[in-house]
Amino acid sequence: MSKHVAVLMGGWSVEREVSLVSGAAVADSLEAAGHKVTRIEVSPDLGSLYAALTPRPELVFNALHGRFGEDGCIQGVLEILSIPYTHSGVLASALAMDKPTAKRLFAASGIPCAKGQVMHRENVLKGGFMDPPYVVKPLNEGSSVGVHIVHDQKSNDYLGEDWPYGTHVLVEIYIPGREIHVAVMGDEALGAIEIQPHEGFYDYEAKYTEGKADHVMPAPLEKDDYAEALRLGLLAHQTLGCRGVSRTDLRFDDTGKAPGQFYVLETNTQPGMTPLSLVPEIAAYRGIGFDELVSWIMEDASCPR
Repeated sequence: MSKHVAVLMGGWSVEREVSLVSGAAVADSLEAAGHKVTRIEVSPDLGSLYAALTPRPELVFNALHGRFGEDGCIQGVLEILSIPYTHSGVLASALAMDKPTAKRLFAASGIPCAKGQVMHRENVLKGGFMDPPYVVKPLNEGSSVGVHIVHDQKSNDYLGEDWPYGTHVLVEIYIPGREIHVAVMGDEALGAIEIQPHEGFYDYEAKYTEGKADHVMPAPLEKDDYAEALRLGLLAHQTLGCRGVSRTDLRFDDTGKAPGQFYVLETNTQPGMTPLSLVPEIAAYRGIGFDELVSWIMEDASCPR
């Protein structure tokens, strides 16, 4: 049955351009399926968003990424308006985006995470708190925005006055090994993929530039290790109270003696829908095409209020 779907995209986070690509792909898919689609480029002007949502759509497909679109803010607006929307609700979205809070919840559920602490960036610049290598992250950005691996104290200079991500950062020990990502759809872990960057780590450029990393699906893990990755991805999804589709990012340290050890880094409540995005790739391996995935996410939309 045809529906009127508003697709939210763009926004004003540092992930705006990625969101525009995700949103366009979703809107094209919905239109091809016969749905009426209203494409909305979201700005901080809530009045213009309200106007764009008039006449009221039957649901919103939220293709925003990053702050204000993925952290519970826009979800709260949609609940006030009583419009069903895709992906996770207000609380799960906020918890997942705030990395220190998510880590505390993961630890309480028995999910292994890298040891770390929240620090003022000026104290990080002073050094002496942790032997390198370690990882410095913004507290609430996605797509590896602002993430740096510090190999020696001299490489901390990026935290100077032009650092745009707040006064405090999350500092974690560096976990060597492999980059594994698990997609969850509803109450099922669909699969795990390994990403092998050609250089450095799986940063923003490697995620969205073709040819910067190899995608290996399914992840070439031993049977028990693959099952453990899926278990942790689903447990992370459930611990945060996510709904719909999510993607959990893990490191698998197999650099020492067997068995290796997984560490959950974070859960993304609104994974990308771009040509290089991982959830559509994992779903395709399971026989779920892009259009079918989009349709399922749309049908899963709800408004808890």
